[in-house]
Amino acid sequence: MNHCAAVKKSVPLTIRSLITLIVITIAIPSAAQINFERLLADEANGADWLSYSGGYRSERFSPLAQINRDTVKDLKVIWAYQMQPTDMSGAGLQETTPLVAEGIMYLTESPSSVTALDALTGRLLWHWSPEIDEEVLHIGFPKVNRGLAILDETVFVGTLDARLFALDAGTGAVRWETEVADNSVGFSLTLAPLVVDNLVIIGMSGAEAGVRAFIDAYDAKTGERVWRTYTVPAPGEPGSETWQGDSWQTGGGSTWLTGSYDPELDLLYWTTGNPAPDWNGDLRPGDNLFTCSLLALDPATGEMRWHFQYTPHDTHDWDANQIPILIDGKIKGQNRKLVALANRNAFYYLIDRTNGEFVHASQYSKQTWAAGIDGTGRPILIPDKEPSEEGTLVWPSLQGATNWFSPSYNPDTEQFFVANRRMGAVYYKADAEYEPGTPFLGGGEQALSGDDASGAVLALNGLTGEQQWEFPLQSPPWSGVMATGGGLVFGSSNEGYFFALDATSGQALWRFNTGAHIRTNPMGFAIDGKQRVAITGGQTLYVFGLNQ
Repeated sequence: MNHCAAVKKSVPLTIRSLITLIVITIAIPSAAQINFERLLADEANGADWLSYSGGYRSERFSPLAQINRDTVKDLKVIWAYQMQPTDMSGAGLQETTPLVAEGIMYLTESPSSVTALDALTGRLLWHWSPEIDEEVLHIGFPKVNRGLAILDETVFVGTLDARLFALDAGTGAVRWETEVADNSVGFSLTLAPLVVDNLVIIGMSGAEAGVRAFIDAYDAKTGERVWRTYTVPAPGEPGSETWQGDSWQTGGGSTWLTGSYDPELDLLYWTTGNPAPDWNGDLRPGDNLFTCSLLALDPATGEMRWHFQYTPHDTHDWDANQIPILIDGKIKGQNRKLVALANRNAFYYLIDRTNGEFVHASQYSKQTWAAGIDGTGRPILIPDKEPSEEGTLVWPSLQGATNWFSPSYNPDTEQFFVANRRMGAVYYKADAEYEPGTPFLGGGEQALSGDDASGAVLALNGLTGEQQWEFPLQSPPWSGVMATGGGLVFGSSNEGYFFALDATSGQALWRFNTGAHIRTNPMGFAIDGKQRVAITGGQTLYVFGLNQ
């Protein structure tokens, strides 16, 4: 399904796009010059971190090993940066993953600001903030931004009001601005874009407002839209038979998390969210393609090559917006190119990334809605688990067995690490009537809390899904993990602890109290040959190392 009308969406800089730009002009390091070839080599380059997941395979794996099982006990804060949120009423949550390119760190600050720091010292180089209306819509999610993309001498960021900006990496000056969609009906941008060749690829938030979501690609030099692929098909298009009447027009299918890319196959992998309304499936009979799915797209045209749907006709808000990790390995003696995904619905999946063939699924967290997954990858439903007027208790909660935060994969040990939420919920069904720019939910849920909720970091065999160990957490986490070449897994807890685990055993080796909630993913880089690890606690970005 391809929507390739090359519509020019760039708009001139107007009063609406006035910015706050602070530039520190003394001894600024040279701006990064990151071409596509550098991005292709990101996984092997431990010094830089050039994309949201640390490379196109989305492994979130740092190959660096100075910080290891023996030395991690000496880890300490090297520098810290206090963020500057422009709207504390809803921007107290920082979910950014910084990029590091040639000694400069680029990060977003919620709701939609961008900051450049000297990666050696944390010194502010420049800070940019777009002007956003105080009435900006953000239905179903807080005022957050998860990160940036970089290409050549430009960084790219989406804003809460659904605009895409290209900024000069050296100064923060706006190079172009594109209005992607209409925020007044619920569209928003909260993800980190992904650059493939000369295209900036983004996805939309907004299913809880009943939007019809899509994935877009924009020319990195001009901001012109190159293609648009909708996640909910129009009548007559492939998959439209899974929708009834006009329900497709408000079908949801948000694409609010960054995808992955295989340069050898030249395929882009993007996950999609829940159908709308969330909990009343009577208004949208059918499987509701292509929601709760993994899509394989031609990055040049947006044409859909194949799809795999994890949760057909989802009525529990178990969207598939989790990071898809590209892994290679032997399955039944045969070498396979795979996509691994720990789904919000509590099952771990392996899909053949060449053709979308279902390979494997196994339960990795408590769930009470399915008896298993059949040989085609379709769930075997347990009766009477749908939302109801009186309420139906089901595990996991709508927040899932995991959520937006990133898993990690160590390609050397074939281990898949994931932060696991263990919480059930009572799901309610109600009437829903679509009104643009308002919640379109069809019910609600009451999550179990207190002693009925907990969390863990899990280590799975990436090729079988078998659990190797778990590290218990007091409460369900909202932050991701990162494995390293030093035999470690970094993770964190809601209580504010940032910690390092032994990747082989799950034993805790080190921890640091940030003093605030942690809602982001660890990342790693090196500066002057010294390994660093970064995490955000509350409004503070911490950078750790063994020495100055």
